[in-house]
This record gives sequence, structure tokens and C-alpha cells, in this order.
Amino acid sequence: MSAPASGGRIQPPRPGDASRVGPYRIVGRLGAGGMGTVYAGLTESGERVAVKVVHPLHAGDPEFRARFRREVRLSTRVRGPFLLPLLAADPDADAPWLATAYAPGPTLTEHLAVHGPLTGATLHAFATGTAQALEAIHLAGVVHRDVKPQNVLLTPGGPRILDFGIAHAADGTSVTRTGVLTGTPGWISPEHYLSGVTAAEGDLFGWGALVAYAATGRLPFGGGAPEAVAYRVTSGRPDLDGIPEALKEILERALAKEPAERPDAGEAAAACARLLAAESTQVLNGSTSAEASSTPTLIGELVTAQWSVPVSDDPSWPPPASARVGSSRRRTVVAVVVAAAVLGASAGGALAFHHGGGDSTGRSGTAASTAAAGDHDSGATPAGTVLAGPGADVTGPVASDPRTVPVPSDPLDGVAHPAFHRSDDETQPVPGEWSAARDADGKAERDAAVAVRETVKAMLTTKDMSFMTPTVTFNRQAQTLMVTGGPISTLTDDRKEVFRRVAEAAACVTLAQRLEEAPTSWPYGRFSVRWRDYDGQDEASILGFGKATDGCYTDEAGRRQGTEEGMATAEIPSSDKDEIRIASGTLKAVTAAWNTRLAQGYGLEPFDRDDAITLGFDPVEQMMYVWAHDGSGALSGRAQQSHFQDVVSKTACPRLLAEYNTNRQWNYTRWTVAAYEGNSAWPQLFTSGDCLPAESRH
Repeated sequence: MSAPASGGRIQPPRPGDASRVGPYRIVGRLGAGGMGTVYAGLTESGERVAVKVVHPLHAGDPEFRARFRREVRLSTRVRGPFLLPLLAADPDADAPWLATAYAPGPTLTEHLAVHGPLTGATLHAFATGTAQALEAIHLAGVVHRDVKPQNVLLTPGGPRILDFGIAHAADGTSVTRTGVLTGTPGWISPEHYLSGVTAAEGDLFGWGALVAYAATGRLPFGGGAPEAVAYRVTSGRPDLDGIPEALKEILERALAKEPAERPDAGEAAAACARLLAAESTQVLNGSTSAEASSTPTLIGELVTAQWSVPVSDDPSWPPPASARVGSSRRRTVVAVVVAAAVLGASAGGALAFHHGGGDSTGRSGTAASTAAAGDHDSGATPAGTVLAGPGADVTGPVASDPRTVPVPSDPLDGVAHPAFHRSDDETQPVPGEWSAARDADGKAERDAAVAVRETVKAMLTTKDMSFMTPTVTFNRQAQTLMVTGGPISTLTDDRKEVFRRVAEAAACVTLAQRLEEAPTSWPYGRFSVRWRDYDGQDEASILGFGKATDGCYTDEAGRRQGTEEGMATAEIPSSDKDEIRIASGTLKAVTAAWNTRLAQGYGLEPFDRDDAITLGFDPVEQMMYVWAHDGSGALSGRAQQSHFQDVVSKTACPRLLAEYNTNRQWNYTRWTVAAYEGNSAWPQLFTSGDCLPAESRH
């Protein structure tokens, strides 16, 4: 029961269709099949979801209902790149349903019919992304069993595999009826035809056929009667003519008749990633080695960076509440955040977070900033750039730069009679505060709510988590602003932790700026971050709380410090093209610089693996984290730590500052160096720094 899409096109609802399913407002249909109907749904904030509702005929079948219930349980296991996450489900409703994130884009079949086969880096990105999605499915103990073009969407952010939960658990318990051949002719493995066996190796056979079809536009085992197709699958050779030789070798292995001769999904993803890296002008980890290409985070970044397919949107979708104007939601988020900062006292400041996206000409973030900044991925400073760094002639960013809006650490300092009178109150949130909160009332509260929502969304977007749209409410008596997420029943704890950090930062900064601007009239200084586990919940769970009068960041001697929570967020793969571009070039440069330092005779110990160094970005602290996996304890001594920190700062800062001075949306000039020593699961944070001179920081 896939969610067909054609660039986001929806059909109008039909008589008898429900207007709501669970928490979602139904605005049309995306498709229908034998199992039921897939509806286009909207959350309260206007985010798009695909809602799959089971046909009444099946809903009345206890055996089917049990299988559907298991489908939901299996789907909750699977989290990973290039998949559409399950957001919510109710297998016990009169009409059982489940909702997944919606991604605009055609199926592979629809794309090929209009645009023809995939080529070059996009083809390799498709092969890599779909293999990595299957790896995530298999690691969760699930077998797909229906890998085919109709179950793959080509979205703006990469390929997405659909329906990963409806097929089969790796423990052998089938969700579909036993004794029935499942799958689609031409995409079924030889062993499934011959013996009914369904396993991960069968998914790899389907993947090989899928990539071959994407590369040629031809069915690899031809068409015609199902019996004829089955014969060619079990006895014939696939049609791989015209496929690049290196990719062809991988597909031949995947399409082997014997399951044991096929690579697993992780091997296939790594092999395709090496081909993709070879085509890229920015090679991760400084090489195209198997070690570099086998890192899941880097594979995902490669795919996102090199992915390019034409995708159009459909105006028949009602636009999200937060994106009523503009052609790109990411550009809209940036515009709102920047506008809030520029308006200053009238609308209050807001944090400026970078999202990539496009510029006013419609170019992608990567292309636009590259065109404007030159080849600064190699560390070169673009001509005409005023480099803000030690020893540079710095006049400071212009006043309208939203990154210069200060975040007051003590916004009520010196105020005799502030409207917020709970700055010294250490009382924790009490039951009833959340349920008594109400929507924004008046312009000041509405502006604050918009600033919090858009700042939260801007930060979450960099981690591909913008589906966690918050609601913002106010409790005047408690002088508290509430930021609430959910309900998303299958959300993992680490994602909730990111939501907590993002919401706390957005609320704290917004409140601190408003307290400083209007200390005698703005009554809100406390914030509470909540999570709804289900609709109608009397009191949402508390994730975090605090006061804007206590400061919003972890500072030491006036310098922002990295945290373990920030590093955990930095380890989540970025979905932002500019972050991926800068990370790629910086990681390559830091690794090369460290290898050079090792060769200079300082008596330094090398790491025990070639890909020991990696990095990521935390949008909450606006911090780049660089860390090493130090299994041999090479960084246990202070001297070696000092050398590593020196290499990181001297190599990374020119790149961060070059981007900062040419890209107004780039907000990363801070860095933290860390390491995982031995077998420890907890990082050791060594030091933090800021590439900007003190007089240029906000």
C-alpha cells in the first residue's frame, strides 16, 4: 500500500472519505490499492503526511488486523537514511491506519517515463542511497520483499524507499499470508520463485534489478507474461547493456542466482559510495578507500551532496502555515528568522541559523555559495573577502547581519521593577501549568511564538527533523512559555533529546531578547519544553525547563563551550548541503594536516585507523565538533592533545571564516575538539574555541 506521488500531486477527496484520520486533516488522496487508500493529510501546523487507511473489507478480518498490527511494530524498528519514518498509527481503530512522513517526488517509474534514465553522479547516488536504506531495514531485523520502482520515490533530498515494514521479519514471521507468492514479477528473487524463501539476500536481488532499471530505463528481465519473466529471472541473464562498467560489476554480483554470492546491503552501499566519491570533486576523508566509503554518516552526506533530479511541487497541496509565501520552505524559514532579527525591538531578535537552501535566484545553496565564494573548499580565501580572524583588519559585520544580534546573559540587570518577577524562583514546573496555557494573545506574544517556531524548525531542518513541528503556548500566571512537540508515537529518545535542546535554545534566546527590550512589560521569562504522547493528553510530559535570566549557553570566561549533548547532536548526519560541503572539505584538510604533523618528527602517535577523524555540526550551540576515534589511546597525553587541537583550529578556521564572510546564512565559527578513547562510549571534550576575534563576536 504505497503512497504514490507525482511531484506531490493529490486527487480531491471523494464522497464518503473521512475529513480527519487520527490527528490529521485529510485534504485529498495520494492513491489507492488492494489494501486500502493513501490519503494526503496535514498536521495542525500544516505539515504534509501520507496516511494509509485499511480497506473496510480487510479491517473486519481478524487475521489481517493482526498482520497489520505486526506491520506497525516492524515499522517502528526501522530508522535510517533514505526512508520515510512512521509517525503514528492506530492498528486497533475501526479503520486501521498508519501515517508516514510525506516527501514530494515521483516514483522511479514516473521519473524515467518523463526524464529518462539516471546518469553520472545521480545514478551512483541513487544506487548508494537505496542500498543504505536496505542496510537500515536489514539491521532492524526486517526484510522488505517488494523492492521495485513503484516503491522508490525520488525526492529533493534523495531517493526514499517505501513500505519497508509490510513484508517480513527476519525471524521468519511473515506479515503477509503464508503460502502465497509475494512481490512483483521481475523484482522477485530466483530463490523466492523456486522455494518461497524470503530473506535479505532477496532484497539485494531486487536492488540490483532496481538500479539496472534506473540506469537503462529497461526492465532487466524484460516484460510479458509472469511465467516468462519468472523463467528469465531463474534461468536467464539480466539486461545490463549500457551500464557503466564499475557499477555493472556490482549489479552482476547483486543479481547472482545464488543468494550466498550476493553482497549484503552495507557492502553494496560502500561499493557504490566509492564510485560516487570518485566522481565527486570533494572526496570524503581525503580518499576513496573502502574504509572511508563504509562510514554510514559520510555515505549519506555523499548522496545528498551529489543528488540532482528535477522535482516539481503541486499547488493543490495547501501550503504549510509556516510557509505561505515563497517557493522554498527552507528559504522561507531563513527569511522569517532574518526578518525577526532585523526588526529588533519591534518584533524581537532571533537566532540566525544556517539551512542552505537557495538564494534569491533559485540556485541551490551549494551552487550559489560556490559561485559567490570561489573555490573555498580547498581552503582558499575568495578574492575580495574580508577575513575576520586573528591579525585581520576587521571592521565587523554590517548592522543588519542577524548573526550579530546579541543574546543577553542577564537581560534584567539593573531593572528595578521588571514584569517578570520569578527570576530568583527555583520552583520546578508543577502539574496543571501546561494544560492551563493558551495560544498567543496580542502582537508581542504572536511575534514571540513565530520566532520560537521558526527558530526550532530552522535548526531541526539541518538534521532532517523538520517534521517535529512545535506548538507554542503561554501561561501568564506561571510567566512561562511552553514549547510542545508530538504526538509522534515512534520517535526515538535521541530525537526527542534533540527536540528538547533545540526548543530550549529557541525559547531561551527569544525570551532573553524580549526581556531586555521590554523589561517592564514583557512578563515571560521561564520556558518549559513538553512532549505529547497522544492526542487528548491531560498533561504533556516534561522534557526540559529553565529561565532566560540564567543565560542560554554554556560559557566559560566569555567563550562558548562544547557539551556532550552538543556532540551527540553533531553526530547526527546533516541534511544541509552547505554543511555537507564544508564538512567534506574540512574533514579532508584536517586529516591531511594531521598526517603532515605526524611526519614532522614531533614524536606523535598515529591513530589506529585511517578514518579516525570525523566532524559534525550542532545547530543549537552553533558549534562544529571535530573528534577522533582513538582506540589506541594516542591522545591520552597532553602534548598530543595540544598538537591535535592546534591542527584542527589552524585548518578549520580559515574554512569556517571564508564561509562566514561570504554566506550570511552561515553561523558556524566555533569549534570543539574531542575524542572517544579506547572502547569508551562517552566522548572526552578537550577544548573549545572561536575563529572570530573577541571584538567581532556577539
